[in-house]
Amino acid sequence: MRPYRRLEVRLKKADRDHLDGLLRGGVQPVRTVLRALALQQLGHGKSAVEVAALVPLTSKAVREIGRRYEISGLDETLYDKQRPGAVTLLEPAERKRIIAMVCSDPPAGRARWTVRLVAEEAVKRRLVPKVGRETIRLLLLHDDLKPWREKNVERAGADRAVRRADGGRTGNLRTPTRSSRTSRLPG
Repeated sequence: MRPYRRLEVRLKKADRDHLDGLLRGGVQPVRTVLRALALQQLGHGKSAVEVAALVPLTSKAVREIGRRYEISGLDETLYDKQRPGAVTLLEPAERKRIIAMVCSDPPAGRARWTVRLVAEEAVKRRLVPKVGRETIRLLLLHDDLKPWREKNVERAGADRAVRRADGGRTGNLRTPTRSSRTSRLPG
């Protein structure tokens, strides 16, 4: 096992106050809170192994937090850098062209659009140079299109109530049944 040099973290007063405020209140990501706890314990003079026993992190992670604080400061230590994210596979213009194609009638000899057919036709009609079925499926899912259904129209749901002329609900249209008390009355 490789011996590590003792990590001595000296927190500035402003950084200590910031950590205390961060840990005292508000909802924070777990990763940020764990880093703040580890840094606070390192600031109290505890070793990385002792901090790792208190906070659910490895001693290597605790050393990395302390090293990052010494090099970069508090914000770089507590918060991750923004990540780039996935590259969009279809440009907005290509998306619109594919959606317009799906909203039109399917090719001759086909009853309806399928995901596979949309992908093939988009390449054949040169709407996009290359596209996969999963990309088409996600595009249709995002725009709530279901071209494989017989009708690509969303129907009215449970709101099929009878309406009055002014647009209000009519209420219960059932004929009232007579109770045992009213059935004895004459008339």
